[in-house]
Amino acid sequence: MIAVIDYDAGNLKSVEKALKFLGQESLITRDRRELMNADKVILPGVGAFGEAMEQLKRFELDKVLHEIVQKQTPLLGICLGLQLLFEGSEESGGVEGLHILEGDIVKIPDKQGLKIPHIGWNSLHLQNHGKLFKGILPGSFVYFVHSYYLKAKKEEVVKASTDYGVTIHASVEQGNVFACQFHPEKSSSVGLQILQNFAKAGEV
Repeated sequence: MIAVIDYDAGNLKSVEKALKFLGQESLITRDRRELMNADKVILPGVGAFGEAMEQLKRFELDKVLHEIVQKQTPLLGICLGLQLLFEGSEESGGVEGLHILEGDIVKIPDKQGLKIPHIGWNSLHLQNHGKLFKGILPGSFVYFVHSYYLKAKKEEVVKASTDYGVTIHASVEQGNVFACQFHPEKSSSVGLQILQNFAKAGEV
């Protein structure tokens, strides 16, 4: 069972639909017991960093997420869900992130010819043998929607990057924690393969 965290800031239905297409049983929930009993957990997210952290704390999901990580349950952050796993974001100065991973979330710099937010398909540079990218060809395209991006502290946790006026750390893995800045649930067959790889995480 894959639990998708509902904290009123997530892209829930499209994630659920993609998992269903893959034949994966899923549950949208914010119940601590259901989340702790899940085989895998997904933290989706769209919107502003500060408001999302407020919602996580309101439902005490920040504590549950730390418990999930300590229990070694595979956890996947998507888009804003990736950003929340880190220490904080320029988008919401002074708001603490979850501190599960180390790195900074910073604004995509203005550059002539590039629109912000970054919306659209970009190719991935694969590195460091990411488990999410098993069977994925280098240069594969995935779908992004964001104005802020990750600069991970440790280069070895970065499994995919992309260029949009600056090098964006597009996916990271550390232990049982996985995260994508892009939306695998909106990234056609490549994204479905990434979700399928996550569904198999910990089984090999």
